[in-house]
Amino acid sequence: MIQVVGTADTKGEELAYLRDLIVAGGGQARIVDLGTRAPSVPVDVPAEAVAACHPDGAGAVLDGDDRGTAVAAMGTAFAEWCRRHGDEVSGMIAVGGGGGTSIACAGMRDLPYGLPKIMVSTLASGDTAPYVGISDIVMVPSVTDIAGLNRLSRVILSNAAQALLGAVQHPPPRAGDDKLAVGLTMFGVTTPCLTAISGHLADRYDCLVFHATGTGGRAMERLLDQGVLSGLIDITTTEIADLLVGGVLAAGPDRLDAVARSGAPWLGSVGALDMVNFWAPDTVPPAFADRAFHHHNPNVTLMRTTVGENTRIGRWIGEKLNACAGPVRLLFPQKGLSALDIEGGAFWDPEADAALFEALRATLTDPTRLVSLPHHINDAAFAEAAAATFLELMDH
Repeated sequence: MIQVVGTADTKGEELAYLRDLIVAGGGQARIVDLGTRAPSVPVDVPAEAVAACHPDGAGAVLDGDDRGTAVAAMGTAFAEWCRRHGDEVSGMIAVGGGGGTSIACAGMRDLPYGLPKIMVSTLASGDTAPYVGISDIVMVPSVTDIAGLNRLSRVILSNAAQALLGAVQHPPPRAGDDKLAVGLTMFGVTTPCLTAISGHLADRYDCLVFHATGTGGRAMERLLDQGVLSGLIDITTTEIADLLVGGVLAAGPDRLDAVARSGAPWLGSVGALDMVNFWAPDTVPPAFADRAFHHHNPNVTLMRTTVGENTRIGRWIGEKLNACAGPVRLLFPQKGLSALDIEGGAFWDPEADAALFEALRATLTDPTRLVSLPHHINDAAFAEAAAATFLELMDH
């Protein structure tokens, strides 16, 4: 059943239009009301039923006078509604302005990856990170405000409805399901390494590569928590440098906690820990003005990590790995951590790399978990060793 979601007190006309389009296209649809006042059209799931899913009951959502509080509470309730009724959802489409987008996306983020979900929003052309998070919500700009149907909004809504209907009625062919899935982290400066590792393992595993941009690491660990991934090849841990130094691609303080919770095999390395990521040069904090930089492109500025920062990073990783009961191994490339950290390269700094290694060695309580290799991270020999070590961990 396709769920057509929104605040039926203010977006009822649009919700009914979407439902009718889906039904006309051969789908089954029902309207789920997320409003806090009487709906303007008949709905299939009333707001009271959604609000009742709030941990403190429907009153926590519907009885207050403050709209901001009500929006946040309805978002919490709708997320729980999606968790309880997820097996009834074949796809979800929502419409909303600021409040409606916040509520609908709170629920959509809890739906499984791959389940079609489209949010038609007045906010879709701005910063959508707070709404999408690490999910696969498709954001569609509404262009006009969602305040009644007009010649343009009918087209936008129709396109969104047909896209969702097509995704629901024509699911992708299943491929690779006969293999265990593993997650790998990659950055542009570690691409040769991960490409080679994937090549070594592709005959045995379905390799899911995640871009180490903060959301990538979080999405990978969510899939590990869900049991979708059977192990991780976490070569590119640069998100931790951004977390501790203040870059823009941090995965969050709970990075690596999923490894401890799951007990799954983890093969890691220190890929791109020689750098912290910022956007355009004018976004770099003034405190870092005298540091070594590399301008990856006009919108991405990389800053070399120092001895002190690498010491802190090494201790942080070591403490996280000490909490892991499953098979864990960290491979350290002695000849450089990225394409820039190579002799003659922009970030070549053996002293900073040595500080990272020493901090790891001093912090890890099990010395066998740290293996130093006489290679650069992008050397073919390093990738071969990583693939072989991962196979050992999976057979543990």
